[in-house]
Amino acid sequence: MSVSASVASASDIRMDYMKLLVTQLQNQNPLEPLDNSDMTAQLAQFSQLEQLESMNTCFSKVLESVQHGYASSLIGKEISFTAAGSDGATEIRTGEVEEVVMGSSGQVTLVIGDQTVDLADVLSVRG
Repeated sequence: MSVSASVASASDIRMDYMKLLVTQLQNQNPLEPLDNSDMTAQLAQFSQLEQLESMNTCFSKVLESVQHGYASSLIGKEISFTAAGSDGATEIRTGEVEEVVMGSSGQVTLVIGDQTVDLADVLSVRG
């Protein structure tokens, strides 16, 4: 769900663009100035990118909250889930959810006996 730290945020890109723009304006040919409409359009695109980044962050937080709520509702219920068998093959197991663990990265893990199961591995839920 998260963007790599090596990818610049929209605000960083915008600041770099503004520095480049100022340098361009300082060094432009006075007889052939830059087109204002192009600069305005580019600034508008950066604003839209920043808004999309903000929305993405908000949606990620909402999704995390919904996952936590859903996982908590599974406590005491019997679920079927996929797990790796002793031979390495994937098999379907069942068990009662005893605990929900929220990881530091936002990952939701269910505890069933001595097993931990990712929320994404749940196949079915029984009352």
